[in-house]
Amino acid sequence: MRIGVHDYAGHPFQVQLSRELARRGHTVTHYYCGHNNTPKGDLLKSADDPACFFIQPIHTRKKLQKYSLFNRWMQEIEYGHLLAKELEKAGVEVVLSANTPLDSQNIILSDCKKNHMPYIFWVQDLNGQAAYKILSRKFPVLGHLIGRYHIYLERKLLKGSDALVLISEDFPAKIRPWAREDAKIWVIQNWAPISDYSVKPKENAWAKRHHIADRFCFLYTGTLGMKHTPGLISALAQHYKESSPEVCVLVISEGPGAEWLLKIKSDLNLSNLEILPYQPYEEMPEVLASGDVLVTILNSDAGDFSVPSKVLTNLCAARPQLLAVSSNNLAARIIQEQCAGLVTPPDDETAFLQAADFLYENRDERLLFGNNGRLYAQENFNIQQIASKFEQVIIYSTQAKG
Repeated sequence: MRIGVHDYAGHPFQVQLSRELARRGHTVTHYYCGHNNTPKGDLLKSADDPACFFIQPIHTRKKLQKYSLFNRWMQEIEYGHLLAKELEKAGVEVVLSANTPLDSQNIILSDCKKNHMPYIFWVQDLNGQAAYKILSRKFPVLGHLIGRYHIYLERKLLKGSDALVLISEDFPAKIRPWAREDAKIWVIQNWAPISDYSVKPKENAWAKRHHIADRFCFLYTGTLGMKHTPGLISALAQHYKESSPEVCVLVISEGPGAEWLLKIKSDLNLSNLEILPYQPYEEMPEVLASGDVLVTILNSDAGDFSVPSKVLTNLCAARPQLLAVSSNNLAARIIQEQCAGLVTPPDDETAFLQAADFLYENRDERLLFGNNGRLYAQENFNIQQIASKFEQVIIYSTQAKG
């Protein structure tokens, strides 16, 4: 089959799926946003890739203006039209699309309907609900209107999709009222490409290069956007500044959250807080190994509508995790059920710092948590089994459309 897999963000596990589908003989083109500045996976074709596997970045005329509401909206519309043209040019027979702005996704769906292509909505987040909660609080009038618009678009997409792939058992009950009556719903949890994340020692070349091989490191990697709470990270640095000078808090991120932390670092003279830009994908095993504790934060507004994939990547590193995430979030449940770290409420700074102290002071528990996490990843992140599930979805959607 000719399959178009689209992941706007360019994350690691989606492109791993595309590669595996191509290894099974399908012609697969993997599309992503070339201008989107987020942590990305292995998006270069190698000599080991099948001849029927292609990677196609989509570039808007200008770099994305993510923090200008109007300009971003216009660029997302432009992006949707550009992608639709590429899908038609490639002659794909079915589209699987994830992590995409709703306006772009709406254009892709319309183009699929026009060309009688099955459209599979791979629902990573319930963006409409989350946008409404966050924006209406931040901008009481305009935010309310924008949030309602996003809810409308999301429900339109759910209603128009031929099939839905959800990443959590929590989602179907919330989504079913808005899906098409005959739409098939699958739940396939996210994963991380464990083969890309071998377990490395703490004292590695990357850690030595950044002078943290001999320091205790709380490490945060990934985006810091509206649904995160960077204040907890600054509180963590302040907590250890005087009492434990051997502790550092390292953040690898870009954008407003990282810029805010840089200002806080300067204002409060937090010499133990380090902020670095995104690192090359091939160095990520050493990056994660440099952390003694891997940190994830997600505010309460987004906790019901998002499952942070960084938690799954962190499981591969055999390091303990510290989460400030709602306890009913799937990622939080995995960490708790597998004894792979500690979870605290996202709005409880005291509990967060107490959990950090426990992990800092208890080496044996850190080792146990880290090993438990790696074991879970080994048992659950088998790409052959995962790809077989997606192949079933793709075949079903094509046959149902035909």
